[in-house]
Amino acid sequence: MHTTTTASAVPHIKQGRARALCAAGGTLAAALAWLVEVPVLGIHLNFRFGAGHTQTIAIGQAIGVAVAASLLGWLLLALLEQRTPPARLLWTTIALAALAASLALPLAAATTTSAVAGLVLMHVTVGAAVIPAMAHTARTR
Repeated sequence: MHTTTTASAVPHIKQGRARALCAAGGTLAAALAWLVEVPVLGIHLNFRFGAGHTQTIAIGQAIGVAVAASLLGWLLLALLEQRTPPARLLWTTIALAALAASLALPLAAATTTSAVAGLVLMHVTVGAAVIPAMAHTARTR
């Protein structure tokens, strides 16, 4: 008979709390980046899709996207932990690929160089807050 044990960098009881804090940290990172970029530095986070009108990223949108991305990352990590032994490595690889892919949007749709820089910085800031922290909570087999 073969038994598999799981270990976590974070005890199982506290894992949900730790992951919620990861999501909160990503959200806080997005809010802080927006607060520095928009009111302090005066960057207009404008973007346009195709021939459509220009839209501006508001703080609520930045927070909402950070919450959604963090919660989707949490969900994916939980699913991978149930289905595959190298969940941490696989999740981290997918999360980094998703972060890299997300950078295409500001590069393609932002209307100014400062908007590109601000949006890219915001994406990277949220990723830097969430990815290593969430990976640290992963159970290993």
